Amino acid sequence: MTTSWEPNARQLRSFYQLIANHFLIVITLPLVTTIIIAIWPGADKILVLPLAIRPVHLFLATFVPTATITVYLILRPRDVYLVNYACFRPDSNWRMPLASYIEHARLMHFNDKHISQFVARVLERSGFGNETSVPPSFHYMLPLFGLDKTRLEAEQVIFRTIDDLLSKTCISPHAIDMLIVNCSIFNPTPSLADMIVRRYRLRGDIHSIQLSGMGCSAGLIAVGLATSLLQTAPFGAHALVVSTELFTGGYYKGSKLAMHMTNILFRTGGAAVLLSTSKAKARFQLMHVVRTSTSAQDNAYKSVIYEEDEEGNRGVNLSKDIMAIAGKALKANITTIGPLVLPASEKLSYFLSLIARKMLSGRTTLYIPDFRLAFDHFCIHAGGRAVIDAVQSSLNLSDEHVEPSRMTLHRFGNTSSSTLWYELAYSEAKGRIKKGGRVWMIGFGSGYKCISAVWKCIKPVQDVDRAWENCINRYPVHIPKGKKV
Repeated sequence: MTTSWEPNARQLRSFYQLIANHFLIVITLPLVTTIIIAIWPGADKILVLPLAIRPVHLFLATFVPTATITVYLILRPRDVYLVNYACFRPDSNWRMPLASYIEHARLMHFNDKHISQFVARVLERSGFGNETSVPPSFHYMLPLFGLDKTRLEAEQVIFRTIDDLLSKTCISPHAIDMLIVNCSIFNPTPSLADMIVRRYRLRGDIHSIQLSGMGCSAGLIAVGLATSLLQTAPFGAHALVVSTELFTGGYYKGSKLAMHMTNILFRTGGAAVLLSTSKAKARFQLMHVVRTSTSAQDNAYKSVIYEEDEEGNRGVNLSKDIMAIAGKALKANITTIGPLVLPASEKLSYFLSLIARKMLSGRTTLYIPDFRLAFDHFCIHAGGRAVIDAVQSSLNLSDEHVEPSRMTLHRFGNTSSSTLWYELAYSEAKGRIKKGGRVWMIGFGSGYKCISAVWKCIKPVQDVDRAWENCINRYPVHIPKGKKV
C-alpha cells in the first residue's frame, strides 16, 4: 500500500542524492567566488562602504546566490542535439513497379481474384510511384520469407545506413555510448542491437536497447528515450538511434483483405540518427518531444494489431476506424504541444474561444491555432495518402507544407518509423531549411499513439542525403487526386 507521503519522500531523496553527488561543486564554486571577490585588487575600497555589515552577512550575500545558481545549473536538463542522420537508399534492383506488385499478388493468390483486384485498387489510389522498393527475396516467385532472408534484409538495410551516417559524421564507433534500435515485427535472438554491436565492435559498456511493437511512431519514441538517457550521461555522450521495419518478416500470406493493407503500403527503408549533448558538429537542436497515448481505449488498442487469421497466417490487421482514432490522438497531442510552441497571440485567441464556447454552451466553433506561426517545416508520417490529407486539413496546411510527406510516399512508400527522416532529408535536399528554421515531426503508431518532435536548425545541410541525391531534381511530381485509401 502506498501512503500519501511516499511520492514526496522519493522526490526529497532524489534531490538529496543529486546535491550529495555534486557536493564538491556546490561548496567549492561559491567559496572560490567569495575568495576571489575578497582578494580582488581594489576590494578594500569596496569593502569600506559596507563597514556596518558583518563579515558573516557579507559572506552569505556572496555565497548563497552563487550556490543557488550552481544548483540551478546542475538541475537544468542538458540540451540535446542532432549531430546528423542518414536514410537507406535501396539498390535499383530492389525496385517494385506497381504493375509488378499487382502481378505478384495475382500469381500468389491465383485462386482468389478478389485479392489481386483489391491490391490493384488500393495501389491505384495510394500515391505511390514506380520506384518504391521491396527486398530481393520478395522478387522471387514464390517469395522467400525465411528467417535467414529476413536477417539478410536487416543487415543490408541497417549496416548500409549506419555506414553512411559514420561517413557523414566522421565519428568513431567507439565514441557511441548508447544504441537504440526499433523494429516492430522482427525481433530475433540475438537482437538487432547485438547484431550492430558485433558488426561495428562497439564498446563493451555500451547501453544497447531494442524497441518492438511500437509501430510507426517508434522512431520518435526512440529519440525521446535516447534524450532521457543522454541527460544522465557525462557531457558530450553520443546516442545512435536506428529505425527500420523489415518487409520480409512481416509479410502476410493469407486471404483476409484488411490484413493485406500492410503488405500493400509498407516498403523497405531505414534511418540512422546520431544524438549528443555536445553542440560541436551538431546540425539541429531538439526543442521538444511530446507523446500521447490512447491505449487505454479498447478501440484504439485494437486499431493496429498483429494477429493470426482463421487459417493461422500472421499479419497486421488495420481497423476501419483507424483514421478517426488517429484524429483523436493527434488532437490530444497538439493540445499538449500547443502551449509549448505557439506564440502568445494564438494562445490568447484559443483561450478566449474556449471561454466563449463554454459560456454559450458549445454553440460557437472552437478556434484552431495556426501552427504555421510556430513552425517553418512539417514532416507528417507518410503512412498513407489519407493520413497526410487528414493532417493537412486539420492544421490548415498548404500543399507546400505537406510536399515532403507526399513526395516521400511517392518515392519510397510507407517505410514505417523512418519516413519522417526521409521527409526531413527531402526538405534539406530542396534547400528549404535555413538556420533557425523550426521543424515539426508528427508520428503515429500502434497502441494508438501520436508523438511530436520539434527541431531547430543550427547548421543547414551541405550535401544532399544519399537517399535523394540521384532523384531530387525530378521532384516534386504531380500526383493525380483520387479517392483516398
